[in-house]
Amino acid sequence: MVKILISADMEGATGVTWPGDVLPGAPQWERCRHLFTSDVNAAIAGFFDGGADAVLVNEAHWSMRNLLLEKLDERAEMLTGKHKALSMVEGVQHGDVDGIAFVGYHAAAGAEGVLAHTYLANSLTGVRVGGTRASEGFLNSLVVAEYGVPVVLVTGDDRTCEDAKGYAPRARSVAVKDYVSRYAAVCRPPARTAADIRAAAKDAAALAVRHEPVRGGPFVWELDFDAEHLAGQATCVPGVEQCGERRITFTTPTMYDGIRCFKAVTTVVSAAVEEEYG
Repeated sequence: MVKILISADMEGATGVTWPGDVLPGAPQWERCRHLFTSDVNAAIAGFFDGGADAVLVNEAHWSMRNLLLEKLDERAEMLTGKHKALSMVEGVQHGDVDGIAFVGYHAAAGAEGVLAHTYLANSLTGVRVGGTRASEGFLNSLVVAEYGVPVVLVTGDDRTCEDAKGYAPRARSVAVKDYVSRYAAVCRPPARTAADIRAAAKDAAALAVRHEPVRGGPFVWELDFDAEHLAGQATCVPGVEQCGERRITFTTPTMYDGIRCFKAVTTVVSAAVEEEYG
């Protein structure tokens, strides 16, 4: 039995270029939910075309309540809602996932890319693990490697697909839009991107073969913020040290520990951003 986990983010979805496209409750968000769901459905269909027996979609954007369940391919199941142990890749830890797809992903904080960021929209300006600039795709690839699960498909803008070559060189990739600026892109219509994603997912299904878990630790993390008080606030998390005016560091033995510490840091820091000044 072949089971695929789809980690579905929204900034890299078809047609999305602006914060209001992905912020729950914003006028364009409701429209873009349909585009987002279309991308995910295309991946689901492609994986079943390629011989997958089961597909679980982990909703991974913002409130994690953006995909339209009533429009989802009925052969799949969806994990929706917040407060999940492994956040964007929740479900990979149970030993029954053979491959993972990153659908609707985006480039890293500090990099060129449509709506580029790493977890926090603006206040986190750079993330490095082992000296490598870390996108969410890069971080999540390290987490799933500890469970022996390969990344088989990545979709997003062209810069996201380029980034994926570094952490998942064998994965299929689909650029649904081409970067122009952080808030602009040359976009393909949804009928075209759906066909492209479905075809890539069909090919990617053959790559869904579990491997031996990869234990690459310890992992040294460095995070840069846009304000010094955020770095100071992050040190409330045990093990986190300030190593510059706006920089923190911490070291974890595994990426399981690392992503959970990172999640704690971003939660604490988010609470320290003042709306009027942040």
